[in-house]
Amino acid sequence: MKKLGRKPVAQAPNDHASRTSREAIDFADYVPAHITYLANKLSSGATAIYLPRFGVGITEWRIMALLARDAWVAPKRVSDATGLDKGAVSRSIHSLKTAGIVEVRPDQYDGRSQVLALTSRGLRLHDRMVRLAREREQILLSGLSKEERSLLVQLLARIESRVPLANAVSKDSDGGA
Repeated sequence: MKKLGRKPVAQAPNDHASRTSREAIDFADYVPAHITYLANKLSSGATAIYLPRFGVGITEWRIMALLARDAWVAPKRVSDATGLDKGAVSRSIHSLKTAGIVEVRPDQYDGRSQVLALTSRGLRLHDRMVRLAREREQILLSGLSKEERSLLVQLLARIESRVPLANAVSKDSDGGA
């Protein structure tokens, strides 16, 4: 994560000390900030590459990547598996359906629900995009050994498993205020 410079843009008032907190987070050591920074930079970079080249952004790509692995899934499963909110998933599914990339059918077991799968066009597009996605991943991880990559995936999975607990704290705690 890039460090914020200390050089003020405008003339700072003389009350800087009274406007800052001793409890302020040091982003250089704050893991959620690193994860958020990486996710934002990778997502915006992917969209900047994928949208002009393939006509789909990162949200559509995540849905396509899931459907390439597991066809005929419900939109709720897409939302749960990708971490995307239901509204973003719904809008992206509509866009992918309109573009002929995804087929939507009624769920044969639950008439109120729908299931999704990639069309043949969607599969071809996915296969072109996945090569680029893997190339980006290779570049990102090229400075790590095979063992470090494996450890990174394990550590990220452990952190991910703790997210529900971390999110529950904010519902029950006011931070001691």
